[in-house]
Amino acid sequence: MNLTEKKILITRPHKIVYKDGDRIVKVFSKGHGKANVFNEALCHTRVEESGLDIPKVLEVSTFEDQWAIAIEYVEGKTLAQLMEENPDKIEQYINQFVDLQIKMSSCKVNRLTFQKDKFSRKINSLKDTIDATARYELCTRLNSMPVHTKLCHGDFNPTNVIVKEDGSMAIVDWSHATQGNASGDAAITYQEFALKNPDLADYYLDVFCKKTDTAKQYVQKWLPITAAARLTQIITDEEKQFLMRWIDVIDFQ
Repeated sequence: MNLTEKKILITRPHKIVYKDGDRIVKVFSKGHGKANVFNEALCHTRVEESGLDIPKVLEVSTFEDQWAIAIEYVEGKTLAQLMEENPDKIEQYINQFVDLQIKMSSCKVNRLTFQKDKFSRKINSLKDTIDATARYELCTRLNSMPVHTKLCHGDFNPTNVIVKEDGSMAIVDWSHATQGNASGDAAITYQEFALKNPDLADYYLDVFCKKTDTAKQYVQKWLPITAAARLTQIITDEEKQFLMRWIDVIDFQ
């Protein structure tokens, strides 16, 4: 894979994202295995079948001996940028954000990983972080949740929504996509908001629950599960402490 522009957009511990003309290229670190790269590309490609407005995967190849994925570039600003630039329109943006989330969860994409399976694997991998009793309680709670097959993004937040010049919205970064329960996906979104702005998180949850006719307590029941799953990612000490507080609120019986 050749890059003609190499303008860095994002730098993460396991990848660098470049803008290269009319595409973006994710170049992964050498520690990020080949299977993980192809799995992400396959996951994204399957979501393309949903008919949602998302950029298409163009190529999986190598760049300077590291695996890379090329994806269409979507022109526009992230919803997060617009929220920062126009704080007076926050409520409008959150309502549009939730409408888009509902549209997404109305889709079904066969052959995606099941959300419950992914959460279970993540929880059971936390032997050095969470003791056996807490892991058991988390898995018991997870197993009690209804099984759905809705399209779930896994990291649905305003930085992953691109607003085009005509006002339409595209959803990007499908590396965590699963089929599962929309309220579990909403719990992930709520926690991402809560880490930075608890008031905005509460407003988001109010809007989501009202528009979907979902009991707030039901989404909240997912929070210890989604907090534990996020602990498996590369996070700051501050975020780890924040997530551990959610896990600590499990009711032991």
